[in-house]
Amino acid sequence: MTGADPRGVRSGAAHGARPIGRGGALLVLEDGRAFRGESFGAEGETFGEAVFSTGMSGYQETLTDPSYHRQVVVMTSPHVGNTGMNDEDPESRRIWVAGYVVRDPARVPSSWRAQRSLDDALREQGVVGIAGVDTRALTRHLRERGAMRVGISTTETDPEALLSRIRESAEMTGLELADEVTTAEPYVVPAVGERRHRVAAVDLGIKANTPRMLAERGVEVHVLPATASVDDVLAVDPDGLFFSNGPGDPAATTHQVELLQQSLDRGLPYFGICFGNQLFGRALGLGTYKLKYGHRGLNQPVMDRTTGKVEITAHNHGFAVQWPDGVPLDRAAPTPYGEVEASHICLNDNVVEGLELRDGEGQLRAFSVQYHPEAAAGPHDAAYLFDRFCDLMTDAQKGSDD
Repeated sequence: MTGADPRGVRSGAAHGARPIGRGGALLVLEDGRAFRGESFGAEGETFGEAVFSTGMSGYQETLTDPSYHRQVVVMTSPHVGNTGMNDEDPESRRIWVAGYVVRDPARVPSSWRAQRSLDDALREQGVVGIAGVDTRALTRHLRERGAMRVGISTTETDPEALLSRIRESAEMTGLELADEVTTAEPYVVPAVGERRHRVAAVDLGIKANTPRMLAERGVEVHVLPATASVDDVLAVDPDGLFFSNGPGDPAATTHQVELLQQSLDRGLPYFGICFGNQLFGRALGLGTYKLKYGHRGLNQPVMDRTTGKVEITAHNHGFAVQWPDGVPLDRAAPTPYGEVEASHICLNDNVVEGLELRDGEGQLRAFSVQYHPEAAAGPHDAAYLFDRFCDLMTDAQKGSDD
């Protein structure tokens, strides 16, 4: 193969994985590295950005996370599908991954909650996957070379032919994808018990557990489409504004940045998660950049610099906020809206994992984090951030009353 890795095409069956009894499948990376395995899920052909997730559990939540739209997910955990799929745990209305790569899929799910197998769910929703792949070798390759385009096919046997189509497919950089995953119509998640606050939540790829966790704290959540205007936000009469996680390149997303700037001008308290953190950074005048292979999984260590506490957190991001040149990470940077601080840092690589905006008197105005405090199936170390948002809205209400 032209441009192929010298180790050439690998067969997953040679590494102890169990074939699942269907036809063969071919996976080819943008740089020419190829792997052969067994068809898993739907048959056909798919393209996307190859990324890996280090979670050992929660694969159903991963599959239904809209942030994985247009991405082919490689599971580093070898055994996937053990607990099947159910109708209670999805994070959205469908599976969003463009493709799925596993080493050793469960033949039969073993859970009293299972309603179908993982393989059946993938086939029902038309998701092309591949099993029996040496996912350890594939993950090491992506760590060394970086996330890249990939194709999976159950119909193409020639790696060179598949490679040519991969190189014609879209790259993640420059894609604006929030409009493809957002809700078509606004909806309301009522507060549990007495209503304490009302929040306008812009759905950029929101996960179901986010409004659920806000509702548990007495927050009435008005979920708005990604196309919402500032008038749509203000019509809710909210106590705060929330931006969700979502897919795509933050540099290609301009409408929501303008919406956030207009909301900050009006003094609306803000909380953003993941994509909402990147857009917050851009709204403040900071840049964003693409990580080599991203952070994805349930075991990423992050320090909350406001408390000194280290959290084990869930991540799913390929882009990050660029801290201003010449400003140390432990110093605040000036913005048109006040001073911003890097409130959270990834302990693996010092990537900025959170931002706090304060006014001239040092009062917190808005904040965001790059990771997922709403994580299901966990970890739950960062759930306190929803309480922090409630406290921010309460303080803002007290200030307006004064």
